[in-house]
Amino acid sequence: MLRLGLTGGIGSGKSTVARLMADLGAVVLDADAISRATTQAGGSAMAAIAHQFGADFVNAEGALDRDRMRRHVFEHPQARHQLEQIIHPLVAQAMRAQTEAARQSGTRCLVHDIPLLVESGRWRHALDRVLVVDCSETAQRRRVKARNGWDDDTITSVLRNQSPRLVRLAAADAVLFNEHDGLAPLTVQVRAIAVRFGL
Repeated sequence: MLRLGLTGGIGSGKSTVARLMADLGAVVLDADAISRATTQAGGSAMAAIAHQFGADFVNAEGALDRDRMRRHVFEHPQARHQLEQIIHPLVAQAMRAQTEAARQSGTRCLVHDIPLLVESGRWRHALDRVLVVDCSETAQRRRVKARNGWDDDTITSVLRNQSPRLVRLAAADAVLFNEHDGLAPLTVQVRAIAVRFGL
């Protein structure tokens, strides 16, 4: 079973690539989805988050107040590390369990969808290959603004908290360049590169 790390900056189209690879038969482990589950009401990270950051960061439903935490992390960079220290081990544990289940099912390609793969430094040793979805910052900004409705300052803050584009590219074993909007060009690239990964 090939263990493929999939990453890319915000607005790169990484999640679309993950869906396309799943359609081709890969099993996709979504680190973001697992992370979000830990911070939902009753999630495994919530008690530690409330203890570390205070009850103000828990919303009325008992989940993480994401907007408040996003602002806090931007204003206090050390808070990102504190949050990661809580969430990352829980995500890693869940992904190990899902990896073993995929192995037992005979999956040929296991895709680890990890937005902060390069930033975290903890995943590379567990992967056979890294696939980076790349595009210009102009394309990132255009897509994020259309999708999230964020203003330029918010987008800039998010981009600054991710690895620079060249650092991601340096970590890549393969790159998909997704500059243009629309599914067709990206689908062609994914189908072509998927053959390299046993799909």
